[in-house]
Amino acid sequence: MSTAILTGQPVPGSSIEADLRSLGFDIRTATDAADAETLLAAVPGDQRVAVVDTRFVGHRHALRLGLTDPRFPLAAVPGAVTAQPAGRQALTRAMARENSASGGTALAVDSLADRIVTALDADGGEVHRPELGSLVAVVPADPQARNEARQAVGAVDDEAVRLKSAVKARDGFFTTFCISPYSRHLARWCARRGLTPNQVTTASLITALIAAGCAATGTRGGYVAAGLLLLFSFVLDCTDGQLARYSLQYSTLGAWLDATFDRAKEYAYYAGLALGAARGGDDVWALALGAMVLQTCRHVVDFSFNEANHDATANTSPTAALSGKLDSVGWTVWVRRMIVLPIGERWAMIAVLTAATTPRITLSVLLVGCAFAATYTTAGRVLRSLTRKARRTDRAAQALADLADSGPLAGLLVRFLPGAARPTATLSAAVGAVLVTLGAWMWGPSWWVVLMAGAYVLLSAEAVAHPLKGALDWLVPPVFRAAEYGLVLILAAKADVNGALPAAFGLVAAVAYHHYDTVYRIRGNAGAPPAWLVRAVGGQEGRTLLVAFLAAVLTAGQFTVALTVLAVAIALVVIAESIRFWVAAHRAGAPSVHDEGEPA
Repeated sequence: MSTAILTGQPVPGSSIEADLRSLGFDIRTATDAADAETLLAAVPGDQRVAVVDTRFVGHRHALRLGLTDPRFPLAAVPGAVTAQPAGRQALTRAMARENSASGGTALAVDSLADRIVTALDADGGEVHRPELGSLVAVVPADPQARNEARQAVGAVDDEAVRLKSAVKARDGFFTTFCISPYSRHLARWCARRGLTPNQVTTASLITALIAAGCAATGTRGGYVAAGLLLLFSFVLDCTDGQLARYSLQYSTLGAWLDATFDRAKEYAYYAGLALGAARGGDDVWALALGAMVLQTCRHVVDFSFNEANHDATANTSPTAALSGKLDSVGWTVWVRRMIVLPIGERWAMIAVLTAATTPRITLSVLLVGCAFAATYTTAGRVLRSLTRKARRTDRAAQALADLADSGPLAGLLVRFLPGAARPTATLSAAVGAVLVTLGAWMWGPSWWVVLMAGAYVLLSAEAVAHPLKGALDWLVPPVFRAAEYGLVLILAAKADVNGALPAAFGLVAAVAYHHYDTVYRIRGNAGAPPAWLVRAVGGQEGRTLLVAFLAAVLTAGQFTVALTVLAVAIALVVIAESIRFWVAAHRAGAPSVHDEGEPA
């Protein structure tokens, strides 16, 4: 339940009460500032409350944007201000100040809501003011201004604006021109039938899993059906976010489901392609696993770079300036968005290739495309990092440390590493990664690889021994991911036994889920996973050493069983804890998060 307190002299013919009721507000009317303060105190603290000037003239969607968005504790448009429970105390203090300043006088002269917003700003409160564009939201001072405002309202179709704003302002070429023109209408259809974004997200997951099952049949008809269903799954994937923006149904749980299901859909489809190819006598599990490893590492590059730089000071560089200039040239914007293979272009390519070619060709082209995209984006970010003189915060360093996923072995070794901070974190991580993956490639399952893994553990500890505030320290987490996942891939391939690569696929999928969950917690300002969870799954260096050891001491068949058991154990622990955490956060009313979508 939400409550709106109307203040000021009633205006004949005003639709404000009807508009507020249509948005789910219960109406209370205040005669003066003192009465408004009394009514505010009577509203339960766990409810949203709004203070609205009765003279407000504007579009209903302007009110919706200003008063119902769950992502912001405090928000306002001209003539209206709202607070969720998290912003309630600030609103109460501002109301009390304005009541005291006005002496409880009548509210006919100016807008109490606007004065409250000014007081909130003076107190340092973060009041969200949505971009209204062509939408009208004003408090007219006289009858003539009111008539002009009403004419302006009639001249703009707020439903058309609402529908257009459901689409993300910055999206890929395929999504913008091939999906969004009709998926936003599907989003409106869902909203009018009471469907929620989470329901659409779940439908998208189910569709993608059916697509993976079709691909697993290994028949041409199955491949064609898989490609079509994958595209429809992506349409639903776009629709859930557009539905959230259209109806302002944001939630922490919804953002987590959307991001998690995207990864589950894509990686399940890779597995479906591998199973389908196996039915035709072609083993492409190494390609499927390689695609998952490369895509996950790409995402970690994006996450780490963003976390390292989003709150850095003096955060400028010539490379960033050049990028900004290129954004002013229309065609370069679309080219640059397409060549990084965002999710729309990537899924469209996978769908078309699945229907027209073979799983081997599909996965091979995907690997080449993702490798080029990864090289392009990583090179650009390295150049930016080397040319900017950014000072990174303790928060950024902690986020990178959490993304590194260092376990008890590294924690123990760090205590014995002497000396002041050294700018060698990235170098240490890179050298360790090269040693362990190159050793696995050269010697396969052997004690030499165990030795290399031991060296990797030492170098990993050295890399995280000091705060990750160097220019290129954001590369440490993705380098760790490449080392751990790459080792599993190489050793499983070297085992050369049926089932080893599928087992390795399952293990990497389970560990990747843990790493993505860490990212989503950080992005949602929920902190890193609990320390006991990181210890329970061994940390990235512990798992790397364990896999190398198991490959050396077990036969190929036993190694396959060990990978399977390890995958199941890690999946059970991390998924159970993840579900517990996000459901608890949702029930506790954790602040909703912005739906940024996939960064690459």
